[in-house]
This record gives sequence, structure tokens and C-alpha cells, in this order.
Amino acid sequence: MTQPTPAIVPQSAVRRLPRVALWLFCAAYVLPGLMGREPWKGNEFTAFAHMLALAEGHSQWLNPMVWGQVPELDALLPYWLGAWAIQLAPSWISAGMAARVPFAMLLGLTLASTWYGVYYLALSPQAQPVAFAFGGEAQPKDYARTMADGAVLALIACLGLALPSHEATPILAQLAFVGCAFFGVAALPYHPRYSLSALTTGLLGLCLSGAPSFAVLMALGSGLLCLMDRESTTRTTARQHALLLLGMSLVAAMLSSVLDVWHWRLMPMHRDGQEWRSVGRLLAWFTWPAWPLAIWTLWRWRRQWTSLHWSRHLVLPMWFTALTVGTALLTQSSEQTLLLSLPALATLAVFALPTLRRSVAALIDWFTLLFFSGCAFIVWVVWIAMQTGWPAQPAANVARLFPGFTPSFTALGFFVATVATAVWIWLVVWRTAQHRHALWKSLVLPAGGAALCWLLLTTLWLPLLDFARSYKPWVMQVQAVMAQQAPTSSACVMTYGLNTGQMTAFHYHGGFDVHPLDGQHTPQAASCEWLLVDYDLRPDLATVVQLNAWVRVRTIRRPSDNDEDITLYHRRRQP
Repeated sequence: MTQPTPAIVPQSAVRRLPRVALWLFCAAYVLPGLMGREPWKGNEFTAFAHMLALAEGHSQWLNPMVWGQVPELDALLPYWLGAWAIQLAPSWISAGMAARVPFAMLLGLTLASTWYGVYYLALSPQAQPVAFAFGGEAQPKDYARTMADGAVLALIACLGLALPSHEATPILAQLAFVGCAFFGVAALPYHPRYSLSALTTGLLGLCLSGAPSFAVLMALGSGLLCLMDRESTTRTTARQHALLLLGMSLVAAMLSSVLDVWHWRLMPMHRDGQEWRSVGRLLAWFTWPAWPLAIWTLWRWRRQWTSLHWSRHLVLPMWFTALTVGTALLTQSSEQTLLLSLPALATLAVFALPTLRRSVAALIDWFTLLFFSGCAFIVWVVWIAMQTGWPAQPAANVARLFPGFTPSFTALGFFVATVATAVWIWLVVWRTAQHRHALWKSLVLPAGGAALCWLLLTTLWLPLLDFARSYKPWVMQVQAVMAQQAPTSSACVMTYGLNTGQMTAFHYHGGFDVHPLDGQHTPQAASCEWLLVDYDLRPDLATVVQLNAWVRVRTIRRPSDNDEDITLYHRRRQP
């Protein structure tokens, strides 16, 4: 027996978000950060190192490796995409920007797959609002479109999505393919062919992006849910869907075995209370504001998922969320893995909208207004301080934290930031007006605020962020010291103790021919005039080189990072 739905929605409340507005909204979130910056330190630069090595022919396509170091994830497809983009890009586009283009498209794919997944889930009979005695309730397709619009807004509003979704890393590819798989399972009762294409893309993409175990578990669990679904399809159709997903899981497992990309990365549960508190804080801010709305959904729709005749629009995103959050608790990279839960959490969050009380919606609006307006105000004040020196305290803080940074003014960035701020003010006025709007009205300010702050950071603060997070200023500083010491020296450099990202930085930004020391000197390395050593490993340097053959020049600290120092040596000239 189908439980009564808690959603009471009239037709007047299911206005579509204009397509142009939705497209512009998504573009305003996807495009900022794509241009005008270098690859950033951390996961992005490490991934970029493997992409660049593939593009330059210094690595094997089926076994990516840079200077003898394998990638942290057994991911092939993300590195292929970046390498192909670098190879196909015209000469006026830098390799760093070219590598980000396919990943910006993957973020767009994530938003699109979330929209379509929620649309088909909202079409299910259990998700539909209450039918009125004299008509006037929301029509199924209009209701589904409204809920799908709200899901995209809920996804954009998630605070944890901002930075990881704008970096060219394998985790962004995994997010896009999880979204494809989610859409494929959601649309199975309506468009089996589209579902098959989406499932194939999603599951095989996950296998090639470093998450084969996750793909197999996702397919098996989804197949079991399809088999148990007694409301959306007939028993025969449910069995067919379950067999399809079982077959897809077998194909994914076989492909992973052939390419040898299986890797067990789970670790035991945390036993330290401090670790659990850290994970709890991560869950709280990373998935905000989706998680409180998702909890409200589970409570208000509890009769639809606690009975035998459960609703797929709740149980399916619950399964995806439980799988990803459970995996995040058992991995060292909890923040990256938790990113994969956001499409499913946004889905659960949006089904809270038909049941929200007016007072709760008003609380969300006021909190969002104060939080994001305050963040935007801080960004503007610090930018003005960088440009003019007033207020003095923010300018002094920037000079102290980022020594050597020179602020610059870009007319385009200022114009875009000004327009975005004006649009935010208009959104606030529109939302606070005393008239009724569509269901997604409560998510306009959270999504708009998240997009505004990310856009302001990647326009007004982009030079500062690039200085702080890229390796280019550091490499230029080392080059300047080399030019003072030996202006006519070669561009060959040996390294000791540097990681993949650091070595790639000197190759990419400085054009150096890099040779890491591993105890065996190559003919090319024997002629290098320069040696870069991690500061903490200087006591061990005598084990790999003859110290009397080198002259210590100086220790160079990376700007904005006190824990990343290197010592520069120059080969002693023979008498």
C-alpha cells in the first residue's frame, strides 16, 4: 500500500526556472577559475604532472608515471583527458588552462545529470504531491521540472563543491561519473536506452577514474533496490533492471581486472574521539546546506521509506549517500570521497521543499543573506585594501601573509565582480518581496550566494590566490637567484627530496630539464650545474652526491608557505 505523500503543492508553485537563467546560473559557477590562473599546488598540480608527461610523450598511457613515481589513484581516463586537451590546444592556450577545459565540461555534466536524475525521480507516483478534491494540484511534469531546478540549486549551494569541482583532478571525474550513474538508475523505468548509455558512461568511467570497487558496489546495490521496487515497475521489469545492473557490474569488474586498476584503499574505523569530531566537522560544513534539508526530508517522508512499499525517490539517493559517506569514513582522503555524495544529498534536500514551513524557509533565507553578504563584503574590503592601502589593517595582513605579492588591477575581473554583486542584490530584493514564488525559491539565495563568493574570489582575488597556491612565483624566485649566481648556466637541474608537483613546477614554469637523484647518476644528470634539495633532507645529501663538488648558494622559501623550503647548490668549478 502506498503511503500518503506529505507534499501539498498547487500548480501555482511549480513555475519553471527560466532556461536562460538556469544556464547563466550554471555558467557563472562553472566558468570562474577556468582562465587566468596556473595549476594550483596539491592534488591539481600532481594530476597535471601526469597529464603533461603523457602529452609530452614522457609517460606510458596505460601506466602513467612521472620520474619513477606512480599516481596516488590508479586513474587513467582523467589523465588521458587532460593530456589530449593539452595536445589539441592551440599554442596561445597554456597547458594548464587546456587541461582544465575537459574538467569544466565534467562539472557541467555533473549538474546536468543531477537535473535529469531528480526529474525522473520526481515523476515517480510516490513522489507526486497530494491530489486536491477539486483539482489544482501540481501537474507531474511541471512538478518534476521544478524539483529538478531546485536540485541543481541545492548542489551549487553546497560549500564543499566549490574548490574540488574547479580543479583538474580525478575526483572531479569521479563526481561526474557518479552523477551519470545516478541519472541512469533514476531513469530506468522511463527511458531504458538513455539509462543504459548513462550507466555505461558512469560505471566504466568510474572504473577508469580510480574507483572500480565503488562502481561495482554502486551497481550491485542499485540492482538490489530495483529488484525490491514494488511500486514503480512490474515485477518482470524490475527483474530485468536488476539483471541489467548486475551485468553492468560484471563488465565493470572485468574491465578493472584487465586494466589492473584494482586497489584497496580502505582503512579501519577511527578509534580516536578527536578523529571522529574532525570527520563530523567536515561533514557539517562540506555538505552544508544540503544535510539539514536532507534530514528534514527523511523525517517528513519517513512513511515512504520505512515501510515495505518504499519510494524510490528517497531510497535511491539514500543508498548513494550512504555508500559515499561510508566510504569517506574509511579512507584517508575523506574530503575528496565525500564530494561524491553531493548529487544524492542535493536530491534528498530538494524533496524537503514541498514540506517546508514558512518560518523554516524564512530562517534559511535570513541566515544565507547574512552569511554570504558578509563573505562578499569581506572580499570587497580586502580587495580595496590591496589596491589602495586602505583600510590599513587588511592591507598589512596581506603583505605579512604573502610577502612579495604585488596587487594588480584587471578591468574585466572588476566588471564581472561588480555585475555579480549587483545581481546578488537584485536576488535579495526579489526573494524578500511579499509574493509567492516557485518551490525552488528557498534555494535561490544559498545557490546565488555560493556562486557569488566563488566568482568574487576568482575575479577580485585571483592574482592573490594564484600567487599563494601556484608554484610559479617560487620557480621565478629560484631562476632569479640562478641568474645572479651564474648568468650563463644551463637549464639542467638535479633534485633530491622534491615531490612530483615540485619537480613538474620547475619543468613547466621554468623550462628546466629535471633529473631526480635516486642513487644512480644518469649521463644527463652528470652534466647538470644545479642541484635543488629539500631543506629537511640536507643532512642526507652526502649519501647521494659528493658534497665537495657542490657549493651551497642559499635556501629559498616558497612565498606564502613556510614549510616548503629548498636549498640551491651550484656545481663547483674545476680549477
